[in-house]
Amino acid sequence: MELRQLRCFVAVAEELHFGRAAERLLLGQPAVSQQVRRLERELRVELFDRSPRHVRLTPAGERFLPAARNVLAAEDAARALAADLAAPTVLRLGTVTGLGERLDDILDAYRRQAPTVRVELDSLPVRERLTRLADGRLDAAFVRGTVPHQNQNQNQNPDQAQDQAPDLRYLPLWQDELVIALPAGHPLADRPEVDLADLAALPLLLTERRNHPTLVDLVTAACAEAGFRPLLGPPHSTLQNTLASIGTGAPMWTVVYAANARMTNTRRIAFRPSRTPLTLPVSLAVRRSAPLPRLLLATCRNPTTSTPSPAPTSNDQDS
Repeated sequence: MELRQLRCFVAVAEELHFGRAAERLLLGQPAVSQQVRRLERELRVELFDRSPRHVRLTPAGERFLPAARNVLAAEDAARALAADLAAPTVLRLGTVTGLGERLDDILDAYRRQAPTVRVELDSLPVRERLTRLADGRLDAAFVRGTVPHQNQNQNQNPDQAQDQAPDLRYLPLWQDELVIALPAGHPLADRPEVDLADLAALPLLLTERRNHPTLVDLVTAACAEAGFRPLLGPPHSTLQNTLASIGTGAPMWTVVYAANARMTNTRRIAFRPSRTPLTLPVSLAVRRSAPLPRLLLATCRNPTTSTPSPAPTSNDQDS
């Protein structure tokens, strides 16, 4: 039994799709399928129920998954410790808004497993974040939105440009959920989830598109699919100011990362999921020439439960 076989098995088990697992592992799909088949032959058991329409874990696969994860977690811990002995004592990390408890997990993991590494957080607009990563001033950076491709055209969103940094690669991490924020006294706040179409008459408070095109495009496209063009209210520069306006009780709404919503304690605002899910993918950008920050990746992909901070202070211009 080889570690690469276990990595492929766990990736497929979590994605339930060989293509997505291959993307996540930066491998070809045939290689992933081959490694899983080899593992099954060695174990003498089928781990997946495969059909043209779906991939599911068999009962044996469900029983084997926790053990495989434990082996990979032990390997990650050993690699992180070994890397820490030879690595620089500072991890310079470009951050995004709405990380919430995930950021606590990262800081806790380094404090426990790499106590000699100081994590420096740098919150910058995405263009500057990627520029600093490319020239070595950052070691890794979170990027929210569609993973960039090297051959994009000139009409691409400015927060997805990779033309000037072809030496970067993007490792998929998770999907960030967005929830709807509206006054707690509004009738829609009594519902467990909100249909976007019911918000058509309410002003939408969003940052200017140049600040966060990925987010703005996602929301406006979702509204269009719901059959309306949102009535845009005056933009605010920070999430705190936006929520303060909504907290006055005037009928208006916005979207907030679910992690930020969990950190917000106010009876004036209601956070409700959208009936049509709103999500943005989050990736970790790293230089191709640099060693992978394995402890950082392991923590992002296998988060633990942390205690949320009391209140948000982040700026919603980041992406």
